Amino acid sequence: MLADDSILLREGLVRLLAEEGHEVAAAVGDADQLIAVLEQAAEQGQKPDAVVVDVRMPPTHTDEGLRAAMQIRERWPGIGVLVLSQYVERRYATELLTDDSEGVGYLLKDRVVQVDEFLDALERVSTGKAAFDSEVVRQLLMRSRRSDPLGTLTAREKEVLREMAQGHTNAAIAVRLHISQSAVEKHINAIFDKLGLVGASGYSRRVLAVLRYLGT
Repeated sequence: MLADDSILLREGLVRLLAEEGHEVAAAVGDADQLIAVLEQAAEQGQKPDAVVVDVRMPPTHTDEGLRAAMQIRERWPGIGVLVLSQYVERRYATELLTDDSEGVGYLLKDRVVQVDEFLDALERVSTGKAAFDSEVVRQLLMRSRRSDPLGTLTAREKEVLREMAQGHTNAAIAVRLHISQSAVEKHINAIFDKLGLVGASGYSRRVLAVLRYLGT
């Protein structure tokens, strides 16, 4: 299901997804309509695998989409949610991840034209994984070394952390950074140690743990 007040973008996404073999159950222009069609689908036992929703929609164009995304996460946790935003909005990105990052994604709208990247993010959230735009992660990680424990990380550890925050597995990080998987595991252990997260474990937990240290 799609929710975006831009008719051009909405219809463009419908056509793109249809061409890629995906079925779009509904495409609406505001958050209230999205929740209404989801409620109807749930009653009929036809919940979608994922929802794509814009952060800012009518009537106030502030955070309607974000609030709808969080409501979906609470009411139908099995549905993946991919949030689209025109700009990196740090407060919204952080708020979306304060509970559980499984099946959650945050992507800049510019990435939609990069079809493979958009489809990859949608596939990830629909299968219960995380998908975060690399630019969103980069800006969230920009904190002063003097006040942020992230400043104690080495350059390689920061690279691993950015990949983790985008939702990549250890195996995927190893391929993307051209290092061994055991090296990735060592870097991750060092990251958790420096950030005081030795007890953190699990794919989505580590993403959430990283983002909880970002602040707003």
